[in-house]
Amino acid sequence: MLRVGRLVWVIALFVPGLATAAVEDAPVATVPSEVAEVYVWGKREGRIGAAASASEGQVSYGAFANRPLLRPGELAEVVPGLAVSQHSGTGKANQYFLRGFNLDHGTDFSISLDGVPLNLRTHAHGQGYLDVNGVTPELVQTIDYRKGPYFAEAGDFSAAGSAAFRTFPSLPQNFLQAQGGETGFGRLVAGLNVGEGLVGLDLTTSRGPWDRDENLRKGSLFGRFGVGDWSISALAYDARWNSTDQIPARAVASGQLSRLGTVDTTDGGKTSRFIVSARRHPDSESDTVVYLQRYSLNLWSNFTYFLVDPANGDQFEQAEDRWIVGASGYRTWRPAQSDWSFRAGAEARLDDIGKVGLYRTRARQRMSTDRQDEVREASAALWGQASWSSGPLRATLGLRGDAIHVDVNSDNRANSGHATDALFSPKLTLAWRLSPSVELYADAGRGYHSNDARGAVQTVAPVALTAVDRVPLFSAADGVEAGLRYETGALKASLSIWALRLASELVYVGDAGETESTDETDRLGAEFLLSWSPRPGINLDFSGATTRARYRGDPPGGDRIPNALEYVVTAGATVRVNPDSVAQVTLRRLGPAPLIEDNSARSSSSTVVNLAYAYTFGPTVISLDVLNLLDSRDNDITYFYASRLPGEPAEGVDDIHFHPLEPRQLRVTVRYAF
Repeated sequence: MLRVGRLVWVIALFVPGLATAAVEDAPVATVPSEVAEVYVWGKREGRIGAAASASEGQVSYGAFANRPLLRPGELAEVVPGLAVSQHSGTGKANQYFLRGFNLDHGTDFSISLDGVPLNLRTHAHGQGYLDVNGVTPELVQTIDYRKGPYFAEAGDFSAAGSAAFRTFPSLPQNFLQAQGGETGFGRLVAGLNVGEGLVGLDLTTSRGPWDRDENLRKGSLFGRFGVGDWSISALAYDARWNSTDQIPARAVASGQLSRLGTVDTTDGGKTSRFIVSARRHPDSESDTVVYLQRYSLNLWSNFTYFLVDPANGDQFEQAEDRWIVGASGYRTWRPAQSDWSFRAGAEARLDDIGKVGLYRTRARQRMSTDRQDEVREASAALWGQASWSSGPLRATLGLRGDAIHVDVNSDNRANSGHATDALFSPKLTLAWRLSPSVELYADAGRGYHSNDARGAVQTVAPVALTAVDRVPLFSAADGVEAGLRYETGALKASLSIWALRLASELVYVGDAGETESTDETDRLGAEFLLSWSPRPGINLDFSGATTRARYRGDPPGGDRIPNALEYVVTAGATVRVNPDSVAQVTLRRLGPAPLIEDNSARSSSSTVVNLAYAYTFGPTVISLDVLNLLDSRDNDITYFYASRLPGEPAEGVDDIHFHPLEPRQLRVTVRYAF
């Protein structure tokens, strides 16, 4: 169905179109020569007098297609300090890193699309699994981001931060866009205004740079329509792919594998997601969202090769099929002639997971079942906040209450049961505007992520059948932050210092089918953001974040938190070369990280630079993207654990396992607006 293959590459050579520079709030196809300001990541809106913290912000994307993207998940990297990587196939959810968290696939960072939560709880692969591959970047109008647990409306999976993606209610112009490149990459995107709404189509195919053909086939169809005061949205997404997972460094050093090779050539996956939602047009006074989702995943992976089963190999399948129904909303009251305002909100969600399982497989064929469960997980929340403003001072005091109930029907009766939990989370934000261009902030609050329902009722490990402890349904996080913001003319800057303590990092390990508990952790960090236009037609962006992440106390194995990046730096520059062309360059550098608790194994830093050049003539824009411009041979992600290749000792070999950055590749994009 999604085999657009080389057809897209051919279209890319002959069909016109790609919007040039981003201007505020619109992905326009042409930019008049008198418009001088162009933005790498979209316009970062001024926040003095409105923001509750130094680390929150909003990005208006304009023509997001102008920023070179290797994958849709990199859309989230507009959040300063957030890094997005991949250790497997393109169709799988990305790995996220923020504030010293290895967020795995989204455990403590949440994303919503037009008010619909995208994180998935009690997921086959990992708690909070966050797959944004179905989102079409060209249809996103704004991203609002917040960090830390200081906001009453932010719920599950938001301890480190959250981002709200909002699509265009209607497109400024219809467009047809085709993209082709090396490694068999082809993409066709179309956006069309229909009545009081829009329709978008996004088709992608790629064989990838890997020794094993990735054979990616991905399609997404999105529609949004206005009906009175409501906006009705629908998303249909489907993807299938082969995976090149992380590989052992020793196999590359010995020549058994190339850097782009794989051990198990049958790894891969398929997934689909369908969303229907209705949202009453949100504003500062009220918001209401109701939604229905249908989701499925089959994911085949092999990270240890022949360690567990020397005869058949260690491949396993993680599979699930679920329905989700939910709603959320808030309302604001502003008494006349008062310095106070009040806001109250509520949300509810039900996940009906008909089957979530972990299976031992060989070449994607099931051989045995480690565990299989049916889960129903219901949650509800009430929250409220009171805000006070007088002259240069603002303060907000909030309280959030969450309750959750789970029912698990397992193939092992010892792991069936039900559980209920509740959590109250106080919040406080303070702001003091020293001048029209300087504002100070102080924030404190509690947040959380939910834990996998299966871990809350378990009594035995699924395979070993040894006794295990149950875990609470909530894992709380307490944080504080202080910062300042400076905005004047062409210069915007912010600085924040923060601390976050987790009572316990309880994580359901989908690869093993059980829940692991860690000790209390502390994180301390700082972030700096700068956006500067030194002259018309030039825009420079920089963000830097550093974190110290440690287990509390004196753990016998060491106090380092594996994969907690020590720093993240992103930078970008946009230059309007002449009235018809613009050049952009972006840089991302990920710092080193401990790979095990005693810090004896560490990952190296990695750097990737991307370049884009776009030329406009009339309604047509042609763009050239050079991804990984310097052809860096750094790693996208690194792990340290034991695995076994044929002929190695039965206990396996402790080794670094890595997934490399994709080699340099060229992509040509043509966009026609009408």
